[in-house]
Amino acid sequence: MKKSIKTIDLVREFQVKAGKGKESRIIRALDGVNLEVEEGELFGLLGPNGAGKTTLIKILVTLLYPTSGQAFVDGLDVTRDVLPIRQRINMVSGGEYSGYGILTVKETLWMFSQFYGIPYRVAFERINELLEVVGLKSEANTRVSRLSTGMRQKMNFCRGFVTDPKILFLDEPTLGLDVEAARDIRAYVKTWMDKHPERTILLTTHYMAEADELCDRVAIIDHGKILACDTPQALKKKVSGGSIMEISLGVLDDFTWLKGKPGVKGLTSSPSIEKNRTTLKLVLESEEFVPGMISELNQRQIPILGMQSVEPTLEDVFLTLVGRGLSDENSSSA
Repeated sequence: MKKSIKTIDLVREFQVKAGKGKESRIIRALDGVNLEVEEGELFGLLGPNGAGKTTLIKILVTLLYPTSGQAFVDGLDVTRDVLPIRQRINMVSGGEYSGYGILTVKETLWMFSQFYGIPYRVAFERINELLEVVGLKSEANTRVSRLSTGMRQKMNFCRGFVTDPKILFLDEPTLGLDVEAARDIRAYVKTWMDKHPERTILLTTHYMAEADELCDRVAIIDHGKILACDTPQALKKKVSGGSIMEISLGVLDDFTWLKGKPGVKGLTSSPSIEKNRTTLKLVLESEEFVPGMISELNQRQIPILGMQSVEPTLEDVFLTLVGRGLSDENSSSA
């Protein structure tokens, strides 16, 4: 099958200036990335902020050069075939500001459609359809400068699809949107892929549930490295041999001291100040480690409010691979 996207030992480094009298340092945002995305796939790239997702996207859409290695989009080299690649693709980034504030929503989408030479009638049919999907039809004649952040994000989503690209890059497309709007966007993405099986989407997100719902395959990236790549179901099976426990504790703490305990492969904590409790999710090598953990919590006089075994999710896959959750934004990569 034809590869829509392919990278070979892709590396991207950034030079970061240090303070006065100190030497600058090199940060490796991508560290030997090898990736293949088939034509017709909805492929997810998952990882925390700073893991390297956006850097990879920028290279694939010809906005950044790689430091070394190769990258191909629709069989074309990102360093040599910039214009042909740009004619085939489009990109939506969560939180970006695009267009001119003096133009209306409809005028902005029309302008972008003409950059790609979309026929007049086809362009307006697509614009009207997309505005209906995202709930912006009533704002079609509103100036972009007067839109809220969420409305601008919806308009950007429309801009990505109005050109009917062969390969579409969605970089955190539901970032900052309310639950209903995000659900509508996911539904449209699935419908668009069903109608256009020859198209390809690369979706970056740190919302694991979103990737689980949409993606044919996903790759997990952290510190610029691809840690795993497979279908969501296959990745979840990789952690199903262990034990995943969700525990509610009657204190506020990050419980990082549990990470070094025997049998603990990964941990995330979610404190609730209002309820004065912390919910832990632990990936354990097996259930035989549960009694020892309960015993230590009791010795520390930490109230156990509830405990249950849960089915593995993509979040648990990430926990197993890197030992921390997506909420732990401590990566140094770009």
